Amino acid sequence: MVAVRNPVPTRMTLDEFLSWDSGDQSGRLWQLVDGEPVAMAPGSENHGALQGEIGRLIANHLRTTRPGCRLIVTPGIVPRLNSNRNFRIPDLGVTCSPPSAGLMVPDPVLLIEILSPSNETATWRNVWAYTTIPTVTDILAVRSTRIEAEFLHRLSDGNWPKEPDILRAGDWLTLTSIGLSIVLDAFYETSSLRS
Repeated sequence: MVAVRNPVPTRMTLDEFLSWDSGDQSGRLWQLVDGEPVAMAPGSENHGALQGEIGRLIANHLRTTRPGCRLIVTPGIVPRLNSNRNFRIPDLGVTCSPPSAGLMVPDPVLLIEILSPSNETATWRNVWAYTTIPTVTDILAVRSTRIEAEFLHRLSDGNWPKEPDILRAGDWLTLTSIGLSIVLDAFYETSSLRS
């Protein structure tokens, strides 16, 4: 028997998206981007290695220093801007709110994206959408093709810098949202890019 896929709607609201059954048996994740459902492409081996290693390092840090905070893999995030038409899925997120059974992660403080050459433009659209979430303090975009990351930290006046800071091999990263300082290279330990 051949599985019949439901047609992908061209426009949806957030409520329609959250109750939609894509019929997609591949296990792909779907985002809602400005009202349009968009399937996320599978990541490379380096992408997966980075997601796992960054997640492990942050989760271990939270367990020992901030037990009220949690790391979430592929969290559902709703930006404040056009919130009825957007449901984005970063690679990693941290929230310090109590666990819920919902599809959306409440009050994220840190969001992390892993950049791949094939999705960099779309990922940066997500990053800028995350800046509209009042609780987010730090946003990190980690490259999967070289040891490099772009980091945005909310300024003391509540605004965001116009451009991210560029971090390279040997540079220290300080995530004030969770009180973690770490050499960027540590994130790449299990990737093919380790130094």
